[in-house]
Amino acid sequence: MKKNIIIVLVLIVVVIGVYVFVLSNNVSQAKINEFATCINESGAKFYGAFWCSHCQAQKRLFNNSSSLPYVECSTEDGQGQTGDCVLAKIEAYPTWKFSSGQVKTGELSFNELAELTGCETLN
Repeated sequence: MKKNIIIVLVLIVVVIGVYVFVLSNNVSQAKINEFATCINESGAKFYGAFWCSHCQAQKRLFNNSSSLPYVECSTEDGQGQTGDCVLAKIEAYPTWKFSSGQVKTGELSFNELAELTGCETLN
């Protein structure tokens, strides 16, 4: 009898833990999307290439949010650059361009992006 009660209590704790984990991830994704939207609305652009590991890491930081102002620079064959990126004079990936005219290359943290865009940071 005691063993059954312990099993039931453990199951309840596990279910509650999973529920809290899922709920907290949904809130986090909502905040990430809100942050990405603010960055987008600030006029910032994130230029990258599908084959660039640092670009992929930058996207993962945002859980691949569709609100991120991402511009794909690579041609489908990975051998050239799109016209938009040629016009923007993108020479390295990832490259961030901000409405202030500032340009930063490499992966940027949430705090760096908040500072450069005026958006409220997530950290």
